[in-house]
Amino acid sequence: MAKENDLVIIHLEDKPLAFARIEEILPDSKANWYHVKLLILQLPLQMVTWILRDSYIDGAEFTMEGKKMRMERVASPEDQRAPMARKKEKKTPPKAAGGKVISLADLKRK
Repeated sequence: MAKENDLVIIHLEDKPLAFARIEEILPDSKANWYHVKLLILQLPLQMVTWILRDSYIDGAEFTMEGKKMRMERVASPEDQRAPMARKKEKKTPPKAAGGKVISLADLKRK
């Protein structure tokens, strides 16, 4: 299930509509239903709260005002790599190229 701070793509009628970040997921009075607060990442920014079943948060299709909707969790490219590949990688600092640092302030004075 997608969780708080996850990015999702909202699909309307099987077409991507917008990205959103899940701000908060609170249980509803009905079992397996939740109040999902979303920050819609388009201009202007908009905050909405949808009441969704847990399966809808997992990506199952639902309808809103008679239109097909779906939320799909967005995985960053780093999350898509194999776990063993991430462990074996060693982060090494970049080597200095031996270049010269040029001060922009000094260039303005000339």
